[in-house]
Amino acid sequence: MALDRRLEVLAVCGVGMGSSLMLKMTAEDALSSLGVDARVENTDVSSARGMSPDVVIGQGMHTGEVADLAPVVITISDFLDKDGLAAQLKERLTEQGWMP
Repeated sequence: MALDRRLEVLAVCGVGMGSSLMLKMTAEDALSSLGVDARVENTDVSSARGMSPDVVIGQGMHTGEVADLAPVVITISDFLDKDGLAAQLKERLTEQGWMP
């Protein structure tokens, strides 16, 4: 079932500034290329724990700490790989029924 609202996405890192900001921009590009209406926010792991996103994206060292926050948690290794992230997002969002 497709979402009837904007997808809420968190890009997380340890401090919530440098790498999560780069990941936020990559995620925005990847989601846009998929035609997904999404709000992407970057934050640190501690702040993320108080949020309720649909998707969390981050490095493995951080996604393990927030794995229970969202139905979709994506671990990345390359912050700038838009195509790789888009492929992961498409697969996982389709599994949730959020994409045709």
